Amino acid sequence: MTSLLHNDIITLRAMEPQDVDLLYEWENDTDLWTVSNTVEPYSRHAITEYVQNSAADIYTNRQLRLMIVLNASGKTIGTVDFLNFNPIHNRAELGVLICKAYQGQGLADETMKVVNQYAACGLGLRQLYVYIPETNIASIAMAHRAGFEEVGILRHWIRSGKAYQNVVLLQKIY
Repeated sequence: MTSLLHNDIITLRAMEPQDVDLLYEWENDTDLWTVSNTVEPYSRHAITEYVQNSAADIYTNRQLRLMIVLNASGKTIGTVDFLNFNPIHNRAELGVLICKAYQGQGLADETMKVVNQYAACGLGLRQLYVYIPETNIASIAMAHRAGFEEVGILRHWIRSGKAYQNVVLLQKIY
């Protein structure tokens, strides 16, 4: 059963103070910096301030971060970010992170079932879009399974070291 914020496998919830250590680890994982547009490490203090001051209001912040929790264990395994929210056009960019230890287990697919329900019915979005590096075949396949359609290729969009990578732009219309 899928509701607005959970199904039988995962739950999406607001950030809590106990998430600071996980967010600190994930935000400072340099392997993720290319896709997150990060160029410098975050301090634990900065992340603590972010969690404490986050209004969890997409209309105020133009973004919303939710934590992904496994129902069976209560373990937090990732994040969902609704970014660049545009209330006029009812759209947002989507970012999903499943921590490395839980990748390849179908949990992104379960997360996307809840994300789609929440985006359409909870947030009232007309569309979500994602940018995925062309080399990230698994994430592109997951987006397709979640109902996203490829609408373009952005050539040389992100820099990785001295090279540039193409990015696939995918969109889901509700």
